[in-house]
Amino acid sequence: MATQMFEGRGHAAVYQKYRFAPGKELQQTILGYLQEKRVNPAELVVDVGCGSGQGTRFLAEHFKKVVGTDISKAQIQEARDAPSLPSVSYLVCPAEELPFENASVDLLTSFTAAHWFDIEKFMREVNRVVKPGGCVAISTYTVDMSLRYGNCSEKLTKVFREAWDQLLKYSHERVKLVLEDYKGIFEALPFPDKKRITDIFDKIPMTVAGVVGYLESASPYQAFMRNDPEAAKSLLQETEKRMLEIMGVSSYETPVEFWVRHVCVLGCK
Repeated sequence: MATQMFEGRGHAAVYQKYRFAPGKELQQTILGYLQEKRVNPAELVVDVGCGSGQGTRFLAEHFKKVVGTDISKAQIQEARDAPSLPSVSYLVCPAEELPFENASVDLLTSFTAAHWFDIEKFMREVNRVVKPGGCVAISTYTVDMSLRYGNCSEKLTKVFREAWDQLLKYSHERVKLVLEDYKGIFEALPFPDKKRITDIFDKIPMTVAGVVGYLESASPYQAFMRNDPEAAKSLLQETEKRMLEIMGVSSYETPVEFWVRHVCVLGCK
């Protein structure tokens, strides 16, 4: 059964505000693979578990029909409310029950969502809807993240990782798939022509507020909030305060570089 973690309107709004789009290196990895497999121009692209649409909007810049799907009505409403190209549409549906005809999808993607799906059922749907010669790109960012700012990058990263370590105590068992670099998802993909890339590094421009907001958007933080709201809020406030002190600045809108490692599973049917 799929795991629903991002249902509430408040969480969906935080997700829309602070989650980042796929970085340039990940984008180039996916587009380069499609070029290699000669999937362009794709007629229909489906982005499964699209959340508030960050990955879907990237796809819309390159393909003429993109459909984002998610099980959460609140997330889909956030996606629909965000500015996007006319080639994009959104549907509320489970990843394991996609409303597309057999062999109708040229490219199926999922950005930092597949670990929440019922993998066996999802892969059956992938096999059903993707055309012969069509492709799949299933990616996630990992917990291998770092911050860079002047000469205090190491100290900043330490503060960020200490906050993450606190949150990981509240992580769902499905996060294990991320911690294992999507090995289980790669093995479950039913296409013989497939590969898994584990060393895609992207530099995401952010602010101190954006970094703290990203922590707030994470599913373990939401679990922490339900368990101990005061401690959860205090963790974010303390993390922001320590970061500003290390950087020697007062504005939480101060820009920082947020480095993240992505894993991507690619396959061609």
